[in-house]
Amino acid sequence: MKKRVFSGIQPTGDLHIGNYLGAIQHWVKIQHEYDCIYCVVDLHAITIPQDPRILRAKTREVAGLLIASGIDPQIASVFIQSHVHEHSELTWILNCFIPMGWMRRMTQFKEKSQKQKEEVSTALFDYPALMAADILLYNTDEVPVGEDQKQHVELARDVAQRFNSVYGDTFTVPKAVIAKTGARIMALDDPTQKMSKSEEQPGRVINLLDSPDDIRNKIMRATTDSLREIRFDEDRPGINNLLVIYEQFTRQGREEIEGRFEGKGYVDLKRELAEVVVESLSPVQSRYRELTADPHHIDRLLAEGADKVRPIAEKTLARVRDMVGIG
Repeated sequence: MKKRVFSGIQPTGDLHIGNYLGAIQHWVKIQHEYDCIYCVVDLHAITIPQDPRILRAKTREVAGLLIASGIDPQIASVFIQSHVHEHSELTWILNCFIPMGWMRRMTQFKEKSQKQKEEVSTALFDYPALMAADILLYNTDEVPVGEDQKQHVELARDVAQRFNSVYGDTFTVPKAVIAKTGARIMALDDPTQKMSKSEEQPGRVINLLDSPDDIRNKIMRATTDSLREIRFDEDRPGINNLLVIYEQFTRQGREEIEGRFEGKGYVDLKRELAEVVVESLSPVQSRYRELTADPHHIDRLLAEGADKVRPIAEKTLARVRDMVGIG
């Protein structure tokens, strides 16, 4: 049997090339090797205030972009988290087994709660329990995540092991898988910060649905440095980030890339990089337009995805309910 992979993505902000290179391309690649379940996690999104109209639109936009990027809903399962209610019910049961001390150690809550202060929700504190339920509900073997989410997968492991020690072998103990390259694409205007969907500064990210002119303008304004040599160097974050983006889109080796730009200037690199990004995103954008031409097409695909995974979720939850003595 194939190992099962689960991963989720929030329908907030705009999907950008950091998401595409760091996660989505990896998801596309492994769908033929693993039993892959990909979830648009709208329940996670509402841990902070959302405009309902925008949230619904973004949920379908994210799903459409996943499929347009190459995830085949006939091979992998793509669905919306809230369409499978077992996620919520398992979260409550897991809450009864997760010590408060484990939750207090979650660094993302500390960072996000400092911004929201008194308005921070209980759900934001409980976010890792929901993520653990997402993962454990499907007997997940591997969870491809960024470094910033590794701690949450570790919590899922701890919860699974604790539950299994009390009730016997119930949950598969998952492991986090972090891509070795391309996992951290940095902001164009501040290459010391990771490219983020939550950023609203227009020159910081290249979104998957940006026009060719917007892509060119953003790359031409990207931060570099005062040196001249074009080479990979983590101590020169601006130029290094542009080269990593070039490397990830072209799949060329680093020596080959450095040789290509030997004796050339930053403007040459930026111009060529811009065309590489425009050309690479063009088929994604075209496919997205095709998918969304019929407003009900994405909904049908998502409903089919939920129908595929629901029996797995129902079976897991029924076993857990029986174990703890409810229902």
